Amino acid sequence: DTANSEKEAVEFIYRQLRNAEPPDEETARGIIEKLFFSDKRYDLGEVGRYRINRKLNLDIAEDTKVLTKQDIISIIKHLIELANNKTDVDDIDHLSNRRIRTVGEQLYSQFGVGLARMARTIRERMNVRDNEVFTPTDLINAKTLSSVINSFFGTNQLSQFMDQTNPLSEVTHKRRISALGPGGLSRERAGFEVRDVHYTHYGRLCTIETPEGPNIGLISSLCVFAKINRLGFIETPYLDVQEGKIDMEKDPIYLSAEEEETKIIAQANTLVGADGTFHDEDVKVRYLADYPIVNRTEVDLIDVAPNQIASIAASLIPFLEHDDANRALMGSNMMRQAVPLMVPEAPIVGTGIERNVARDSRVLLHAEGEGEVLYVDADKITIRYERDENEKLVSFDDDIKSYKLIKYARTNQNTNMNL
Repeated sequence: DTANSEKEAVEFIYRQLRNAEPPDEETARGIIEKLFFSDKRYDLGEVGRYRINRKLNLDIAEDTKVLTKQDIISIIKHLIELANNKTDVDDIDHLSNRRIRTVGEQLYSQFGVGLARMARTIRERMNVRDNEVFTPTDLINAKTLSSVINSFFGTNQLSQFMDQTNPLSEVTHKRRISALGPGGLSRERAGFEVRDVHYTHYGRLCTIETPEGPNIGLISSLCVFAKINRLGFIETPYLDVQEGKIDMEKDPIYLSAEEEETKIIAQANTLVGADGTFHDEDVKVRYLADYPIVNRTEVDLIDVAPNQIASIAASLIPFLEHDDANRALMGSNMMRQAVPLMVPEAPIVGTGIERNVARDSRVLLHAEGEGEVLYVDADKITIRYERDENEKLVSFDDDIKSYKLIKYARTNQNTNMNL
């Protein structure tokens, strides 16, 4: 670094940016300010600010959506540490470095594109009609916005017809997570590391259910208890453990891959007494990417259920732990292709979550609460619900509600749905 003063440094940075001599110090400062510190130029967003704060151990307010001087100093420090092997390079496949872009978020960005186009046409029309009197109706053409949204749903690779072969295939299709599509990977370029199972997938992305063939590992399913937080990171629930005893009063805590990084987590099948105390003195746990055995007093958290690591389809397989992984993968994929029965029967052997899958697929009708069935025929069911005073106050519905049954409707697979 040849600069000996602030002025020289500013001029040096300007030369790097513009490849020309700065006219004066003020212009050079203005260019740097506009490029790095102006919110009109770029927006880190909530996620960007959150990740920078976590990575560099900073405490900058979440509403600061541009880089600060503190950020730049910390980034340079971190790069020097990297060059001197004092810190590790980020793992690109760690789930703290990958996030879910939900349908809403993608639609929001498409809406932004549509509004920008609309603003451009409005400006052009205003320039053409300089001195005329015009109303907003003359300027605004909503077609630009609707065409962007229609093309998003019509041509986007991730916009698909729902798989309606059976209730499980519907639920699974809605819980599918893809690394393909706009802004993602392509099948040809995706290497082995991206497709591989990572230790942060535990309780977040199913390690079993994925397609066979070119999409293997690029398309996965959300685990049974996993949820996506407002920043798009996948969280999984754990119960709190204090001094070798599970805190039964507390609700499960949901943690992202980054938040659980330093925690010592026991497995769900650990022997526990009725009061929540661990039976054994030493417990097998997960810590980072390893599975050590530690004293029960060192445990921070415990899994909520043994099927926490599997998706809905995989956790419908009885005695899953005795199956070969390849066969379990095939089984969980083939269950989505099963043709529903004319007269459904309960399975002789099941895992107990079958009723939840059927209910949550929204294929069957489910009463909203206690009440009296007033009328039933092949086309509709009428129920009078028992509602207390508070419920009546907040509810806009009548006590008597009729449900129309689906009769011989066509599904996307050209099969017949009839309740």
